[in-house]
Amino acid sequence: MLFNKPRASCNPWSVFPEPDHQNKLAGLLPILAGIFFGLSAQLAVADNFGTQLTDAFKDGTFDVVLRYRYEFVNEDSFGPTDPVTNNANASTLRTRLVYKTAPIFDTFLTLNVDDLRPVISSDFNDTRNGKTQYSVVADPKGTDLNLASLTYTGLEDGKIVLGRQRIIRENHRFIGNVGWRQNEQTYDSLSVDYAVTNKFQAFYSYIDRVKRIFGPEDGIPAASFRSKSHLLDASYTFSPLVRLTGYAYLLNFDNAASASSQTFGLRLTGKQNFSGEMDFSYAAEYASQQDYKDNLNNYDEGYYVIEGGLDWSKIGFKFGYEVLEGSGSPLESFQTPLATLHKFNGWADQFLLTPGGGIKDLYIQGTANILDVKFSLIYHDFSQQTGGLDYGSELDFVATRSFMKNYSVLAKFALFDVDSNSPIPVHTDINKFWLMLSATF
Repeated sequence: MLFNKPRASCNPWSVFPEPDHQNKLAGLLPILAGIFFGLSAQLAVADNFGTQLTDAFKDGTFDVVLRYRYEFVNEDSFGPTDPVTNNANASTLRTRLVYKTAPIFDTFLTLNVDDLRPVISSDFNDTRNGKTQYSVVADPKGTDLNLASLTYTGLEDGKIVLGRQRIIRENHRFIGNVGWRQNEQTYDSLSVDYAVTNKFQAFYSYIDRVKRIFGPEDGIPAASFRSKSHLLDASYTFSPLVRLTGYAYLLNFDNAASASSQTFGLRLTGKQNFSGEMDFSYAAEYASQQDYKDNLNNYDEGYYVIEGGLDWSKIGFKFGYEVLEGSGSPLESFQTPLATLHKFNGWADQFLLTPGGGIKDLYIQGTANILDVKFSLIYHDFSQQTGGLDYGSELDFVATRSFMKNYSVLAKFALFDVDSNSPIPVHTDINKFWLMLSATF
């Protein structure tokens, strides 16, 4: 039987729709323009400033980025009460307009506008179209202001970014842009990135709003998190083999209190070349997470991962073991609501919300580059961190090729095989396939 709840491809946090003041930052663009022109007023004493300002806009860069994707989803539930779900066939085209002014007084303006439309086939539940008889593909249509930010680069070894921006920290595990989905996750934020020395890097960001992957329209899940969140991390590079990063991510969401958390952690990474032919790389990380601010759930759970890899010129291997702890309730397990979740725990997206029993993910990955085609094959074995049951296993494969500088093609699949004793909610076999074409003009 098939399964029709919005689950596998849909980020589950914040089921509360946005209130009427959802668009309190809809005027962000004129505000940023006001700041930009306010700067011009302050610097009007500079010779030929009007000309410089005009030239900054005239000499800006403009690009059009097209990304077409076909996504197929098949879910087979074995539960006797599961309703029937039709396979999803999602064919979507994202058109992104990218504009960046030339710098003026070490400041430039960045604007991105995204338009996403179904083309050819729209037999899928995008979380907004009401087609709940189909499996979920969380790519709702709409036109949205994806980026609108001012970047100041006048700091000798750093930059300040104000406005709607991408924020990606480390490997996306806690803070990312969810670039895989057609609607990107971006942040209304003030961010400071500064190199204290050539080895010591520090970052801070205050987030007022998280614009999530569910498009511009209100709905369930919520299109955005109203936020009073702080991100702080710092890294020190002792040598190519030893880089240590510490972080504190204090997430406070007004309309998603159950996702509010405080996370503190350390990450150790490094890379070493042997005889000019082989590279060894590793990562080891531990983090502790507790409830924060208005979160009514009381929990204290951990996260840890260890992985190692070997790479030659054309092939590579990676082994890893990742654990997200859970005490029994999904609202009291280690969560990463701002992560690029598709990148972790399998591309079938069975674990966007950490189950109550937590997750243990043992994985092995092989990569190859043959005739300019990049291949990657990953095997995952999933089990409970608390409870001892097996969730199942997954096989993921992707092949990509770039050509003529501005074009790329991708083919990808994910096959999740559920264990017969797997606990709810992970009780579904799921197969996914993607074909994606990208072009930049």
